[in-house]
Amino acid sequence: MSTQVERAEQETENKEEEENIPEDAKDLATYVQNLLSQMQSRFQTMADSILGRIDEMGSRIDELEKSIDDLMEQTGVKEGDVAESGEAITSSRGSE
Repeated sequence: MSTQVERAEQETENKEEEENIPEDAKDLATYVQNLLSQMQSRFQTMADSILGRIDEMGSRIDELEKSIDDLMEQTGVKEGDVAESGEAITSSRGSE
């Protein structure tokens, strides 16, 4: 739902920007500079958001690995046992 609202706001901004396009060369240079500044700001916001999501995903993966290690420890399974039995587990899944 929020993406639809964002798209509508973006379309409104684009229409307003189209109406405000200057015809004078000096005004045009200022307009382009402002437009580039806005684009840089939006790009930085997106980059920060993406990096935040990557960091969050890394933390979740670390937690998952810890949970798996804890489960393996509780069941008494060693990593070597998993490697040896992994082929049998994979082949038994193929027959399902």
